[in-house]
Amino acid sequence: MGKGKSLLLGFVVGGVVSASATLLSAPSSGTRVRQQVRDSSDQLKTTLANLQGEGKQLTEQIAKTSKEGASLLRELSTEVKQSIESWKQTIEPHQKNIQKHLQEIEESLKELEEKAKQQ
Repeated sequence: MGKGKSLLLGFVVGGVVSASATLLSAPSSGTRVRQQVRDSSDQLKTTLANLQGEGKQLTEQIAKTSKEGASLLRELSTEVKQSIESWKQTIEPHQKNIQKHLQEIEESLKELEEKAKQQ
């Protein structure tokens, strides 16, 4: 049984027990006790209706928030992918240039090593 149903069952059982206890220990007249029971019953119905309405609102808000969160995550994912692609396109020409310079440096080092060995 869910927590909400347990809570509701607790309210109902508590209301019945308290109404019974009131009836059995009341020094009031029968008419007045019946009126108090009706009032308590009306209050309980109102409280249960309010709880149900608030529960529905909470459920709707959670659903709305999760949809918005999923949408934001999709947008963020798309933006990150676009940024990575843009970065790759920007860096690629420079990467080739850097590799070319590194190769020239390696060749220069080899030439210097050969000259050092010859001397």
